[in-house]
Amino acid sequence: MPHPALSPSHVAVVTGAASGIGLAAAKRFSALGLKVVLADIGGDRLEAAADAVAAAAAGGKADVLAVATDVSRRDEVERLRDAALESYGAVHVLMNNAGIQPGSSIFDADGTFERILAVNLWGVIHGTQVFVPGMIASGAPGLVINTGSKQGITTPPGDPAYNVSKAGVKAFTEALQHELRNTAGAAVSAHLLIPGFVFTALTARGRLEKPDGAWTPEETVDFMIARIEDGDFYILCPDNEVCRGLDERRILWAAGDIVENRPPLSRWHPDHAEAFKAFLAKG
Repeated sequence: MPHPALSPSHVAVVTGAASGIGLAAAKRFSALGLKVVLADIGGDRLEAAADAVAAAAAGGKADVLAVATDVSRRDEVERLRDAALESYGAVHVLMNNAGIQPGSSIFDADGTFERILAVNLWGVIHGTQVFVPGMIASGAPGLVINTGSKQGITTPPGDPAYNVSKAGVKAFTEALQHELRNTAGAAVSAHLLIPGFVFTALTARGRLEKPDGAWTPEETVDFMIARIEDGDFYILCPDNEVCRGLDERRILWAAGDIVENRPPLSRWHPDHAEAFKAFLAKG
């Protein structure tokens, strides 16, 4: 059964909606009959995305609103909320999806760390704190979908700021769902979207064609909708290279670093490489 929040005439707000997973989600919500508010940094991409969603919306442009928003700024997220409520009167679905991944290193001193955390983590916190109290108070069925990352769970070396931001999104969304399920009268649930390898502007890295191993944003959103319908909190997406079983073994090994008192990130440690391979083989 479709989630009751995903009903015709309901309202979805999607951040990072100008491209990738956010745009695919906006289009899917529109196809389900929802009115959609697209939020992203301003410019031609956001307007083009809004036009693309409106072209398929039952009510055309009347069912689509584009609001230029920097999610790292709480005042701009508040302005986004006010615009959504003024235009459509309610919000039933909030997808905190905006994210950046410019690359980072431990000793960055140019503000990169701060910017990544401001968008990827604080953007999720701002969206939740600004929108969700009103969603709870309405008593209507609601959904909060926060876009995390497998990098926030297994934390591979090479991009620490991104890993820290997405680990924070995981912890925050877990706490949010715990809060929601213990709030009397709340009909809102939170879900953590954990994409696999998805071909987007964030992951293209100069490539013009989708690699065979990657999913499209549309495949990812289809999977997300199906798992929400089944009530999943952790929406762990496979792709064309990595199945769920392999993801599970990688996640279990990462947790085992603590339990077994191994070195951190032992999956990439030469002294534990063979043990990791053997662990995968058992799965």
